[in-house]
Amino acid sequence: MYSSLKEFVNFLESKGELERISEFTDPVLEIAEITDRVSKQPGGGKALLFENTGTPYPVLTNMMGSESRIKYALGLESFDEVSDIFHNLMGEVMQERSSFIDKLKLLPQLNEAAGWMPKKHKGTAPCQEVILFQPDINRLPVLKCWPEDGGRFVTLPLVHTKDPETGARNLGMYRMQVFTGDSTGMHWHRHKTGARHFAKSEDNRFPVVVALGGDPVYTYAATAPLPDGIDEYLLAGFLRKKAVSLVDCLTQPLQVPADCDFVIEGFVNKNELPVTEGPFGDHTGFYSLADLYPKFHITCISHRKDAIYPATLVGIPPQEDKYIALATEKIFLEPIKLTMVPELTDLYLPEEGVGHNIAIVKIDKSYPGQGIKVAHSLWGAGQMMFNKIIIVTDENIDIRDRKALMSVISKNYIPKRDTHFSRGPLDVLDHCAPQCGYGGKILIDATIKLPEEEGTAAAPAHAEKAIHFTHSPGDLKGLINVILDDAEPLDDTYASLWLWGSNCDPIRDSSFKDGLLVMDSKIKHKGVNGFTRDWPGKALSSIETIEAVDRKWESLGLGELIPSPSRKFSKELK
Repeated sequence: MYSSLKEFVNFLESKGELERISEFTDPVLEIAEITDRVSKQPGGGKALLFENTGTPYPVLTNMMGSESRIKYALGLESFDEVSDIFHNLMGEVMQERSSFIDKLKLLPQLNEAAGWMPKKHKGTAPCQEVILFQPDINRLPVLKCWPEDGGRFVTLPLVHTKDPETGARNLGMYRMQVFTGDSTGMHWHRHKTGARHFAKSEDNRFPVVVALGGDPVYTYAATAPLPDGIDEYLLAGFLRKKAVSLVDCLTQPLQVPADCDFVIEGFVNKNELPVTEGPFGDHTGFYSLADLYPKFHITCISHRKDAIYPATLVGIPPQEDKYIALATEKIFLEPIKLTMVPELTDLYLPEEGVGHNIAIVKIDKSYPGQGIKVAHSLWGAGQMMFNKIIIVTDENIDIRDRKALMSVISKNYIPKRDTHFSRGPLDVLDHCAPQCGYGGKILIDATIKLPEEEGTAAAPAHAEKAIHFTHSPGDLKGLINVILDDAEPLDDTYASLWLWGSNCDPIRDSSFKDGLLVMDSKIKHKGVNGFTRDWPGKALSSIETIEAVDRKWESLGLGELIPSPSRKFSKELK
């Protein structure tokens, strides 16, 4: 649908969804601070094209940071379009067929799907119009987003690897810290497909190629929770109803979309020790701390003549990833229902839960214990394995209606009876888990209880609300009581929900008092009560950057001054 990122930019501008900024803006801290202010506006603000970056290339941020823009990026009028196609296609594939004629009826669907498979590009590829065989990534306007970041980071890399055994391609998104002109970090966690490909490789120079930009559907596909072995470019082709055209790289045996904006080719050396990467202000809203990751050696950089550098800002929610997660929530509900959880009727990942901390689930319940079964099924489903807090209901409500959800919890949930704990994988970026990548999970079962589930536990008589945020363990007014640090404002429910999911391990930090659930979401200190990890700070701007952007705001052409979101946490600003 879009032959380049520039074409998508022009489309967004025609829809009134983009602001061009001609004033010089520094890729170090300033672009991120401006983007943070705009992306936190109601509805996500507008996409921003920074045309004067001190480099030959403009920077595009917040390109999918609204419901309308993520739909434009995917070529959809409604997310229901994709759900309906998934439902019909998977229903046809999974249906038992008794006759040869019935099987022949499936051929049109299979033929259509075959047309979505990526194909080889013919002729000169736009992404190779300019070739730098002496590569220097410092020529690109790579952003430094937060003051305590370890350096500048590529934040929207489309990282290509191949399984050494099967040859299956994987497209992932792993941030890349710039070390030198020809080297970066490769921040792939051990559960990521790219890391598994690298671990299996016997080639000392494991090929890796990174693309940037092009049709925005590629960026979405790189984030999608597809099962292992499913080519992300098949998803892109499915969404576009058109095969992605791939071109051979110049120095590595991999292929990338011919229409992308930049291609960074290179390798990871199997014989080289990992290097220190980070810190980085991450999508959790906290810094992920420095750790050891492979070094990526760049062998070639190529790009379009009219290349635009795409970047995203992650940090304290809401950010652009809120809308990317919204698309995933809508698109992948139907496949989860058809393949794993048939009783699932709706799934909601609140933005305060940064994608994996909090999930609200609605089911069609027909037998005792079904809420527990659904929670464990979801904890075994792809990226949902990182979830920490699941609330399940079977009431006929809109689970995105906070008031209705709180009413259902108050009506159906008895803490001592309906709280269920488990352990399992957590996101490596979860800073409060007892061990990195492994910790507790909790189910709040707010379904209507069948006779077999009623038990003997009585509802606490003194709970005034479903969830209560407080600074004091003695101030228990909710069925669920979340204890926050004294410095955190209790009148900000959004921030309180974010801190609930971020700062507590459901097993270690939960207790019951007078029949009520108490969850400690305060800062944990290394060496105290057996906690052995370093605790990160919040990803906040600096006073110097905030004031610099305030001074130039009028010249940016973005209307009335938008105060820095970091000022909400003024006591922690440096």
